Amino acid sequence: MKLNSGGPPAPQPIALAWIIALAAAWILPGLLGHDPWKPDEAYTFGIVYSLLNGGDWIVPMLAGEPFMEKPPLFYWSAALVAKLLAPPFALHDAARLTTGLYMALTFALVAAAAQELYGKGRGALATLLLMAGLGIVIRSHQLITDISLLTGFAAAFYGLALALRRPAAGGFWLGTGVGIGFMSKGLLAPGIFGIVAVLLPLLPAWRNRRYASALGVAALACLPWLLLWPWALHAQSPALFNEWLMINNFGRFLGSNDLGPSADNAHYLRILPWYALPTLPLAAWALWRARTKGLTTPPYALPLLGFIVIFLVLSVSADARELYALPMLIPLALLATPAVDTLRRGVANLMYWFSIMGGGFFMIVAWFYWGALELALPAKLHAHLHTLQPGYTPGFKWLAFTLAALYSIGWIVFLLKLRKGRERPVIAWAATITMVWGLLAILFVGWLDAGKSYRAMIADMQKALPPKYDCIASQTLGEPQRAMLHYFANIITYRLDQPERRRDCELTLAQGVASEEQVPTGRWEKIWEGTRPGDKVERYRLYRRLDAVAAKH
Repeated sequence: MKLNSGGPPAPQPIALAWIIALAAAWILPGLLGHDPWKPDEAYTFGIVYSLLNGGDWIVPMLAGEPFMEKPPLFYWSAALVAKLLAPPFALHDAARLTTGLYMALTFALVAAAAQELYGKGRGALATLLLMAGLGIVIRSHQLITDISLLTGFAAAFYGLALALRRPAAGGFWLGTGVGIGFMSKGLLAPGIFGIVAVLLPLLPAWRNRRYASALGVAALACLPWLLLWPWALHAQSPALFNEWLMINNFGRFLGSNDLGPSADNAHYLRILPWYALPTLPLAAWALWRARTKGLTTPPYALPLLGFIVIFLVLSVSADARELYALPMLIPLALLATPAVDTLRRGVANLMYWFSIMGGGFFMIVAWFYWGALELALPAKLHAHLHTLQPGYTPGFKWLAFTLAALYSIGWIVFLLKLRKGRERPVIAWAATITMVWGLLAILFVGWLDAGKSYRAMIADMQKALPPKYDCIASQTLGEPQRAMLHYFANIITYRLDQPERRRDCELTLAQGVASEEQVPTGRWEKIWEGTRPGDKVERYRLYRRLDAVAAKH
């Protein structure tokens, strides 16, 4: 089995088959077998669940309320996939498979862009570099809108690369990618690629009629994405349209509201050294090698300009999270692709052996902790892990053991059959990331789910509910919690802090912290208190109005 060759020629068909198999092994773990997790998965699935239960397909709804943070493309996709695949899969698992579909498309588009920029045979290498990144692994297995945004960025970069050779096709992919990005998270993708499109003609390769015609096609391809849903939203509710556009787009970016986490302008500069490993140093090496004559040529200029614009736009935004850095990984993977052919032997060997030694270490540690968790060997570590997640029920599980063993043995066999060549360090690194992620997602997903899921807590709360009550109000209850109440218990609360939603309910569910109890205004008795198993911070308390109790007696 020859997985690669010593030079740039295209891989043999069997090599491509192994790359596809590796990508599938990378994508699948973590998509199934756990509830929606706080915070992003829970509220995202809450919107999908509302769609599946007769919700509005124009106005995203979360537990009975409009949720105008993002456009609905990802929610639509997840609802359609869930309808098709549940059953046999659980509804939330079926919806999460949408993430896997978008990631497969992202890999394919990144491969196509790299092949367009660097020639035949480089596409698989760029995909492997994207797979190898540390920052992408966890997020790309979650039910979040940023994954379809990532697909949009990959399509747009492919379109810009293709535009120089085939303007019509390149324009179509550019416009479609910007449209997908827009319908995933709003104005970010149109803004970034608008800046990139305007700056590219400063370079000779894009200063021609072919590029201008590609932009014309891109505008036509993008218009339906940019106009249809916003028009329908505005026609249905101008107020909600304004909330989406001004508050959740411009407001978040400029910091004129209190939504989203704020961070200083150096946030992404601090996280990139680990977040973009190993593509960042490889991209830097590629740029250093091309510093004298190659930086203005398309293979380097396009991904470099794209990375700089994404980095600067995200850095000046008042709203910052590591999650938002995902689009930067695409141009970095493209930039790192030519570096693989010029790595010094010592650096290549270091990367190769580091991945093997690191992978072997983490594999041993994973199996050691699995033995402690499921077999109580050693007993002290077993007790400690149970203390961290008291809601988990340990025990030997044949399916998880078999799949994890296949990942471990497959990784060893894969590396033993991997022949020497310039791509070997990257393939080894990507295979190691795949194996480590597979073990974590297969062996410990149930243990993590016991603490991250709201299922057990909501079931316990339901036991304390009176046989009959009019409605449940909520006080400072977050979006993920409201979404999971709707999913697990079919309970929709009426928020006390929203005048248009406020109702005089017999019951009130309050979210707070363990050290401080905030009783609703008036005369109430606490009838239940609980939290997720192992959570020592959050606390949920259910109150019943005393005058309602007196009225029933």
